[in-house]
Amino acid sequence: MNVKKAIETRRAYRSLDQIEITDEMVEDLAKSASLSPSCFNNQPWKYVFVRDEEKLDELHETLSNNNEWAYNSSMIIGVAAKKDDDCVIKGGREYYLFDTGLATSMLVLRATEMGLVAHPIAGYSESKAKEVMSIPDDYRLITLVIVGKHSDEIRDELTEKQANREKERPPRKDLEEFAFHNEFNNI
Repeated sequence: MNVKKAIETRRAYRSLDQIEITDEMVEDLAKSASLSPSCFNNQPWKYVFVRDEEKLDELHETLSNNNEWAYNSSMIIGVAAKKDDDCVIKGGREYYLFDTGLATSMLVLRATEMGLVAHPIAGYSESKAKEVMSIPDDYRLITLVIVGKHSDEIRDELTEKQANREKERPPRKDLEEFAFHNEFNNI
């Protein structure tokens, strides 16, 4: 699968089947993230790959309502970083969130190429999830990436809205709304 195909194939599916996640798969995903560019090659990202059943159950307790679909995941990846590990440019531009997001997109695309769903979520208790994964207080837990295999059937745990999104890719904004030539155009 080429990059364009991975981008087009990637979806934030919620109907998941469990799959065995091997050490080799984790290493492959981590290696893909490691190749991402970052400010002065600082590579501020930290990933916690959670596959242990007991730890997964503990992480499930940190998820927000309507994220029960994630209980069918095979792995949850904690994505963390801290400002001090990356560039802060004159004027206060902090790069750690951008650089970590860029690395995580590499991981998500590689997971897609491997036939997996890698669905980043924001619906969790940061403090509780950090505690479960032993992430130090000075790090931000930027996202959790829910990993599994896409199920051929729509799972009962999904809300009606979530189930509808499984059937068809949600609409994307028209290019004219965000891609400008030469000048920002606030339509």
